[in-house]
Amino acid sequence: MQRRSRIAVLAAASLLVAGCSSGGGPATGSGGSAGPGGRAGTASPSPSSSAVVPPAKGTVRVTGTVATGLKSPWGVAPLPGGDLLVGERDTGRIVRVAAHGGKVTELGSVPGVAPGGEGGLLGLAVSSSFGTDHQVYAYFTTASDNRIARMIYDERRQPGNQLGAPNTIFKGIPKGRFHNGGRIAFGPDRMVYAGTGETGDKPLAQDKKSPAGKILRMTPDGEPAHGNPEPDSVVYDYGHRNVQGLAWDADKRLWASEFGQDAWDELNLIEPGRNYGWPQVEGKRKGGAVPPGYADPVLVWKPADASPSGLAYAKGSLWMASLRGQRLWRIALNGTKPVAAPQAFLTGEYGRLRTVVAAGDGALWLVTGNTDGRGTPHKGDDRILRLEVS
Repeated sequence: MQRRSRIAVLAAASLLVAGCSSGGGPATGSGGSAGPGGRAGTASPSPSSSAVVPPAKGTVRVTGTVATGLKSPWGVAPLPGGDLLVGERDTGRIVRVAAHGGKVTELGSVPGVAPGGEGGLLGLAVSSSFGTDHQVYAYFTTASDNRIARMIYDERRQPGNQLGAPNTIFKGIPKGRFHNGGRIAFGPDRMVYAGTGETGDKPLAQDKKSPAGKILRMTPDGEPAHGNPEPDSVVYDYGHRNVQGLAWDADKRLWASEFGQDAWDELNLIEPGRNYGWPQVEGKRKGGAVPPGYADPVLVWKPADASPSGLAYAKGSLWMASLRGQRLWRIALNGTKPVAAPQAFLTGEYGRLRTVVAAGDGALWLVTGNTDGRGTPHKGDDRILRLEVS
């Protein structure tokens, strides 16, 4: 049954992240408590890590092009078995890309998608129980808002007619020509997480009654998840400009990449209830000039070097796809701290990089974004590459 609109459920604690430039849940494995440290509102995540600390310098090798000719690809969701579902922002189509051979099969189009500017069919995720419920989740822009809906995927039906009718689980996320956020993912706790943007209306990021400029956490039915900072709210953190990357590390800590404005793009370690500062703060605080209470980003980049979108975790490192920066950043982690300065790969070789996804075997899928209206498409764009990384 379709859920009622939730234009923002209160989240009375301070929440998280900030960032957009022009141009994998809380850290628990159950559905109970929230937060990187296992409790909603925990002060800081543990610096310890069960992961092997990666070397300061890593490697990236492109081992193949899996698919070509995609139009404005944005959201990517791996299926059990390794194939990928890919959503096209401007066409509203979802296609299936075979991991071996690259065959592209159209599932269908999502009804109600209204592309424009940075809006359209954005993030995709498959249910944590996909093997039994066959549900595909999509974050998309309509004529009136951004929303999250789920659809049954029936691959026994004819290509182009394999998606059931959308069942909206959450609506009322403000839309804009820019800063629509859009990344969604199931966390280790089997809850749905969504990164949103403030649509250019900066005060919304600090308004805990609005879902704009936030990371949201909800049940698969769109209800506030148990353990959120406020029990009647899906708001998990606040103070973001435009969150477009979500990933969990080996210790189930949540990380997010975010577009800044003119000064700094950000990588944030997400803690429930924290305030990541936008629009009062962009990047790291300077001395005592900014009131206390805001969470500093772990790392920052100039927008010309990043303008980050997708984020993934593999081989002990975070991997951040960059649009304007046209490169893949590697951030090697020792717990919550970088091992060394971020390392850039593939700079300028494939143009704008929209989405990066862990392949499950330590490899990565990397999706280009040159047909999004801001890139320079080349023959074969847009494409999906397979990378071996260390």
